[in-house]
Amino acid sequence: MRYGIGVGKQGFAWAGTAYVAWKQEWPNWHPPKEMAVRRPDLAKYVEDGMGPGLTNPLGARAMYLFNEDGKDTLFRLHGTPEWASIGTAASSGCIRLMNRGCHRSLRPRSSRQGHVQGRRHSVS
Repeated sequence: MRYGIGVGKQGFAWAGTAYVAWKQEWPNWHPPKEMAVRRPDLAKYVEDGMGPGLTNPLGARAMYLFNEDGKDTLFRLHGTPEWASIGTAASSGCIRLMNRGCHRSLRPRSSRQGHVQGRRHSVS
């Protein structure tokens, strides 16, 4: 299967090996503190988070990636309400998918502990 994705913009790309530690339907979103520094309008969500819903940046489903040491990478595979970002490098590092692809196809097929490989790709 192939999925259209949106990836991290320059400086926010992820590379390495991780595993799916857990999966969440209609997740809460907590931006990292570093993101709130870059985007002060998001600071209100750092502690309490943004509840599930159609405007939540994680979309309808999220898979949380942890490294081999069992630590949260803070990177996610998730749906997105920002469909126009699919096929672009626009995120703060997470891998975005259409909600439909994440919900109906990828999430049910992926196992907990499934491995994810991220590679940097340079465009010439």
